[in-house]
Amino acid sequence: MEEIAQVYSRALFEVAVEQEALDEIHEQLGAFADAMNDNRQLATFFFSPYFSTEEKKEGLERAVTDAHPAFENFLQALIERHRMPAIFRIRTEFQTLFDEEKKLLPVQIISAIELDHDTVESLGRRIGEQVDREIELSSEVDPDILGGVVLRVGNVILDSSIRNRLDQLRKQVAHG
Repeated sequence: MEEIAQVYSRALFEVAVEQEALDEIHEQLGAFADAMNDNRQLATFFFSPYFSTEEKKEGLERAVTDAHPAFENFLQALIERHRMPAIFRIRTEFQTLFDEEKKLLPVQIISAIELDHDTVESLGRRIGEQVDREIELSSEVDPDILGGVVLRVGNVILDSSIRNRLDQLRKQVAHG
């Protein structure tokens, strides 16, 4: 299934870039996948083998309006090839391609207490300068870390929380 998602997401991505509609198609793919995730009846309809391809195409015309023609064609191709269940993985793969193209790097800052906006922005700016990418910044409060911060930069986790330090100390004492 992963290979199918990669092939379809790459094809959609290349068409979106070629037609200079990357942002629009990215947004529409996200909205469609969210709708499928949020509405079980919609997902059942598009995923079910009990409905014909024609019925699904008619349903698609009613469900998706004002979409980019390339995106509509893409969804019809998924229906024709019975690949609609791969839509969530396609979205994930497309997001990876989109982030790479836009040089976006997701950064999540987790702290034990609410950090002020300037501190969060400053951390994000410094990380962006270090990696030469545009940062997609989010912050979250998790009292379980006790203190310090945990940074998720892309796929890398930098944990300088008090909880992590206590766990490390506990391991050293246990092995010492």
